Amino acid sequence: MATDLELSVEHVSKYFVVDRQSGERVHALDDCSFGVKTGEVIALIGSSGCGKTTLLKIIHGLITADEGVIRVGGREVRGPGYDRGMVFQDSRLLPWRTAIDNVEFGLEIKKVPKRERRAIAERFINIVGLAGFEDRHPHQLSGGMRQRVGLARALAIDPEVLLMDEPFGALDAQTKELLQAELLRIQAATGKTILFVTHDLDEAVYLADRVVVMSPRPGRIREEVVVNIPRPRPDVATVKQTPEFLARRAHIWESLSAVRLPDEDAA
Repeated sequence: MATDLELSVEHVSKYFVVDRQSGERVHALDDCSFGVKTGEVIALIGSSGCGKTTLLKIIHGLITADEGVIRVGGREVRGPGYDRGMVFQDSRLLPWRTAIDNVEFGLEIKKVPKRERRAIAERFINIVGLAGFEDRHPHQLSGGMRQRVGLARALAIDPEVLLMDEPFGALDAQTKELLQAELLRIQAATGKTILFVTHDLDEAVYLADRVVVMSPRPGRIREEVVVNIPRPRPDVATVKQTPEFLARRAHIWESLSAVRLPDEDAA
């Protein structure tokens, strides 16, 4: 793949052992390849169990691929690193720490001096719209606010690539749309490269420059769909009425529907 990519996924395959005694394995990912340019927003979409989250964890360095290579900024990924930040669906905040202390957590691990990390954390608390809530603990925040803290924490370490695993999947519809718009605003302000996993077609087309469609297990890259909606994008309700949104959504739906699930052959 071209070396000017911020992120490259090169022929990645993954197997999981489901029975150690027999050696039986599940083929989770098969020969997955795609690239992400600097400043792009890419959505990874596919049916449940297709390996989207597994692929994201391999990119983050939480698990290793059995075949293939991940590169960030041209460097091969061999484990977790500060060049990648992760936002999870359930925020995963430390309950005993305040919002701003949670944002500082990665900076502490990086051994950033106390005064500097506080200034960085305050900046990102402001960017995600949580000024005034710095001293609240997670149980004192709404689900949407906790996700904002998780986003600020990931951004604070200044990653080259921001990885997001269905970050708004557990939120109500109104909060989800608000945070989708907020993510677009933050991306425009920071220029971050973003790869996010979603099962929501509307979310994928609204947020992404390209949508990478995966087939059912073993997960393969079925196609990449370019979304030609200019940035900055208006609110989701407005975008949903545009011909480009409707056309791309319909195309991705047809692509996903055209792939038979593994057990359909036996039906």
